[in-house]
Amino acid sequence: MSKFGKAQGVGRHEDIRFLTGRGRYVDDITPAGALHALFLRSDHAHGAITALDLDAAREVPGVHLVLDAAGLEALGVTLGMKGARLRNADGSMGAGPERPVLARDRVRFVGEAVVMIVADSIAAAQDAAELVGLEIVGLPVALAVAPGGPEVHAEAPENRAYDWEIGDAAAVEAAFAGAAHRVSLEVIHNRIIVNAMEPRGCFAEWQDGRLHFSFNGQGVWNQRNELARMLGLPRASVRVTNPDVGGGFGMKAMTYPEYVCVAAAARALGRPVRWIATRGESMLTDNAGRDLVAEAELAFDADLKVTGYCVNLVSNLGAYNSQFGQPIQSELFSKVLTGVYDISAAHLRAVGVYTNTTPVDAYRGAGRPEAILTIERVMDEAARQLGVDPFDLRMRNFIKTFPYRSATGELIDVGDFPRVLDRAKLEADVAGFAARQAESAARGLLRGIGLATYIESILGDPDETARLVLDADGGATLYVGTQSNGQGHETVYARMVAEWTGLPEQMVRIVQGDSDAIPKGGGTGGSRSVTVQGTAMRATVKIMVTGFSAFLADEWEVEGVAFDGSTFGAADSNTRLTIVEAADLARMRGRADLLDVSETTTLDGRSYPNGAHVAEVEVDPETGALVMDRYTVVDDFGTLMAPELAIGQVHGGVAQGYGQAVCEVAQYDEQGQLLSATFMDYAMPRATDLPMFGFTSEPVPSIMNPLGMKGCGEAGTVGALGAISNAVRDALAPRGVTRVDMPFTPQRIWHWLKEAENVTS
Repeated sequence: MSKFGKAQGVGRHEDIRFLTGRGRYVDDITPAGALHALFLRSDHAHGAITALDLDAAREVPGVHLVLDAAGLEALGVTLGMKGARLRNADGSMGAGPERPVLARDRVRFVGEAVVMIVADSIAAAQDAAELVGLEIVGLPVALAVAPGGPEVHAEAPENRAYDWEIGDAAAVEAAFAGAAHRVSLEVIHNRIIVNAMEPRGCFAEWQDGRLHFSFNGQGVWNQRNELARMLGLPRASVRVTNPDVGGGFGMKAMTYPEYVCVAAAARALGRPVRWIATRGESMLTDNAGRDLVAEAELAFDADLKVTGYCVNLVSNLGAYNSQFGQPIQSELFSKVLTGVYDISAAHLRAVGVYTNTTPVDAYRGAGRPEAILTIERVMDEAARQLGVDPFDLRMRNFIKTFPYRSATGELIDVGDFPRVLDRAKLEADVAGFAARQAESAARGLLRGIGLATYIESILGDPDETARLVLDADGGATLYVGTQSNGQGHETVYARMVAEWTGLPEQMVRIVQGDSDAIPKGGGTGGSRSVTVQGTAMRATVKIMVTGFSAFLADEWEVEGVAFDGSTFGAADSNTRLTIVEAADLARMRGRADLLDVSETTTLDGRSYPNGAHVAEVEVDPETGALVMDRYTVVDDFGTLMAPELAIGQVHGGVAQGYGQAVCEVAQYDEQGQLLSATFMDYAMPRATDLPMFGFTSEPVPSIMNPLGMKGCGEAGTVGALGAISNAVRDALAPRGVTRVDMPFTPQRIWHWLKEAENVTS
């Protein structure tokens, strides 16, 4: 990795087609003549279905199929979707209520699909939907992120999905009993809507007795397995593909009811069927994010060393269990429970509750942003209450000796947290903050600075497979088990293969998202892709090089042949062959086995990207308006394979964190109706809201994978929430504001300032 490790710039290969309108998204490649699917959805958050008449809808010209839950079952479809469950602290299993692909008997959130209509056009399907005789009698609605309230599922008393814990409760109790200082804080994590650039969509067609299902997801194998199960098909009879995907964020990693229905309709009708969500449907039916309340407390000794950390977490699952999301969110929260701090005793108790809101909560970070926000908010509060510099408080509590076993069992391999923080302090010009604060005050503005140090746990599925085929045109095709949603995988994978083989980068073609072409893969999520896939790619290239070296040694009748990254050669010989030339010779000799190599690797453990974010904000006390004026990031991502792409990931992640911190929130009324269901009501961050971010790399290569990588996909968001929140708290503190909660909208900030003013007056 000599050349690559020197951090060369990378121009994204994908951008040529994306920026010239030649992307191939689901809606671009639907088969000619495909019928259109439309879903009639519940307008009640909770209710009993008392009547459902489909006869008139079936008579509308252009309508081919109208199905409810019973109709799907008659077609041989298993209605119940997969849902993850946690084991409770007492050893019992958490709740596992059925989530049917079409509601039967009851609806449990606004937007839940009740009827599917398939027609020649969307207009015809809409006409038919108007004639469906659907009657729903409203039932009491559960909205509180707390146990209790109106029952959502009979299988879940008190609406409790699980009651789970990790850590040593007795050790934590002892630490708090002997503490010199105790600091607690409630941290509210606002619900957000994912809002990927490309809404969810799919099409299904039957070819030679096999199902081909194409959708814009984050991997194909889970979807293939679920379609096979629910349609009663052998897995070999299902091919699933992902074309270009316009954003995923974890939300598109799951299966959804519409996918099963579209596939079943295509089978029943013998014609292709397509469905593309409207933006309104997406806001109602996509798995959402966050929405939890954390009560956190830290214990300190007399030297301000943290001795114990306790978190009680209540999280909102929405109406049903997720496949990958909130039920395991608590587990992933625990992976970074104590952040970058050396804490001997920690305990997490997590309760998940059902509500009549979104279908389920996705995991835009799967507990990582929530965990870091929680501990960074309470650490900052501790610095304020104990009268210590927030940088110093963190520095004295950092983990400094590695490998380190955390209080919840995580083995952190390497890191240098003090070095990262020192660099962040320098790059952010913390020494100059007082002067900038005074200058802001002279203009009547409040300036605050906020720090967040973070750590993530990266792995997901530790297995990945790569297949490399040398093509007759002098290029190569690489088959991978991950799926790009816009991150730039095609570019970085091609660059890696070119670096290791000497092939021209532009001649390395990437195949992803096809369950026929790639027998198994872990998909994309949790920042695993380049780390896990890259390890498998490196192993595959090594096997290929070893095979060619032995082959050429026989050809040249020499003892050994070596590959220098560009050519094969033997000692005391001027003969040199590139890998393309060696491949041509292998073809001539009938050695096709050398041209097509595959290898599966398993990583031994997680890697731990970490860093420090420093935000500075200005607040206008007259209006409550907030401006993020400066933002500095110092990250340890280990070996950077494509620095410019990593920086882009951080920029996007910080923007996403800014969105949640400052402007995004999903608002519901008392009947469970989503009030922020359009971009007129749901505020997304814009480019003009953000400064140019400062980014610096302070890498400590991981020892848990041969490339030294640590992952970076979610890092921007993980650090941003805490840094921005602490900056806002710092800006408002001089005016007597003692508590701030996201999102930091002008109205909320103005209200807090007025409340504080009334208290002091």
